[in-house]
Amino acid sequence: MNTNRSFTEQMAAVLGLDEQMIIPYGRDKAKVSLQVLKERPCKGKLILVSALTPTPAGEGKTTVSIGLAQGMKAIGKNVCLALREPSMGPVFGRKGGATGGGASSITPGESINLGFTGDFPAITAANNLLAAVIDNALFYKTTRLDQNKVTWKRVMDMNDRALRNIVIGLNKNGVAREDGFNITPASEIMACFCLAEDRDDLRRRIDNIVVGFTAENEAVYAKEFGVTDSLLAILKEAINPNLVQSLEGVPAFVHGGPFANIAHGCNSVIATKMALACGDYAVTEAGFAFDLGAEKFLDIKCRQSGLSPDAIVIVATIRALKMHGGVDKKQLDPSNPEAVKRGLANLQAHIESAKLYKRPVTVAINLFEAFDTEEEIAAVKELCASMGVGCAVANVFGKGGEGSVELARLVTESIENAENPPFECLYSLDIPVVERMATIARSIYGAEGVVLTPAAKKKLALMEANGLTDLPVCMAKTQNSLSDNANLPGRPTGFTITVRDFEIANGAGFLVALCGDIMRMPGLPKVPSACDIRVDSDGNITGMKG
Repeated sequence: MNTNRSFTEQMAAVLGLDEQMIIPYGRDKAKVSLQVLKERPCKGKLILVSALTPTPAGEGKTTVSIGLAQGMKAIGKNVCLALREPSMGPVFGRKGGATGGGASSITPGESINLGFTGDFPAITAANNLLAAVIDNALFYKTTRLDQNKVTWKRVMDMNDRALRNIVIGLNKNGVAREDGFNITPASEIMACFCLAEDRDDLRRRIDNIVVGFTAENEAVYAKEFGVTDSLLAILKEAINPNLVQSLEGVPAFVHGGPFANIAHGCNSVIATKMALACGDYAVTEAGFAFDLGAEKFLDIKCRQSGLSPDAIVIVATIRALKMHGGVDKKQLDPSNPEAVKRGLANLQAHIESAKLYKRPVTVAINLFEAFDTEEEIAAVKELCASMGVGCAVANVFGKGGEGSVELARLVTESIENAENPPFECLYSLDIPVVERMATIARSIYGAEGVVLTPAAKKKLALMEANGLTDLPVCMAKTQNSLSDNANLPGRPTGFTITVRDFEIANGAGFLVALCGDIMRMPGLPKVPSACDIRVDSDGNITGMKG
């Protein structure tokens, strides 16, 4: 690129946009006007990147997404990225940031990981304005909402287990009640924001949010509080997708960031469609493994938006496969083909799940150049060949686009050679809620079925009585296992999924089924990553995980 031009000039040229459509946010990032989607059709081919079940060894799904896009650029394809914004909770917690790694990163990484253009603060503020207005209405007794049946929670963009369950209003000017915080990525405002087609659709979704119930168990909606326009005002700038680039100049629309274990795990519909409008190919990812983010991408996001992938990529690492094969994290360096073969059961499960959606599937082996051996890699390729899916080694961390040319060619060829039938979701909304969950549990997790606790049955009955169940289900469960037990790696069998509670995300357009012991406000580890970050006198930051 011509470095003498401004970022907005560079991106306007690459994307073929009028420079007035690009709103600069400093020297290296911008927002893009929604007008683009009114003027351009979404003509591109969509590539969904997912992964096997995550382990402490790392999988690098975002890194491979970026590397794949750079590889496609290297072979002459017009490609854009559509990625999620990172939450600051994991940045300072255990996971770290979400801007890729090595030669396959998006930039400016530190800014993207630490507040970026202010989207997360805006979503937090909008959520908490609604919470404040609800409590104000309870104080003045201007709402039919029962103070003991409020379901709307406050949020903040930080891991803090102390805020999961609290009591508020303990003063003469408050209404005392039990409450709690979720993390911002779990907010229904975030989900509405990410699934909305435009501002009018976002208005409709916010209006339809259920914030609680009356004493007679009738649903109470956000529109009853008269502040939807104020929430939209807070989100006025945030709804415009953010535009940055990879280290090799691939345009990246980075917008919205729900977690896939406790929410629907996909970037915004608007950003995905903008990537499809601006490139012949768009590479996007869904959070965690195929059983979480990808299933929700396909059964929630695609169902609502009309999007459908043209190809699916599943990321695996030799080291993660060893862990699924029973190897301790401290023993991952030595070659161990037998452990890889044992761990392949997990990868096989995700490939089988992906094939249910009748799209070409490719496995990307994210290479750890110093440790992975030919014999270990051969074991993965042998499995893929036996299942009729493509497989390529990608050295995206070390070599960027150059290291993912083989993967890029394999994926593009799979799209060109595919005769994709019309997209179909895994389940129909015509079947009962319990059967929808059982379909996901059996087909995607390998479970024998679903069990509801008495509390979950009671909550489901409440939702059914209010006509709130004609929606897809967002399964909130651990990311560390195909099951709802985080201590079961590999491909567990003989288990059932326990649903302990439900939450209604009526504005977003899905039910949330809380499985096992999953929490919508994460906690920090014993030694959080926040303890490793350093800032020097010039403001340079070190110690941030990529």
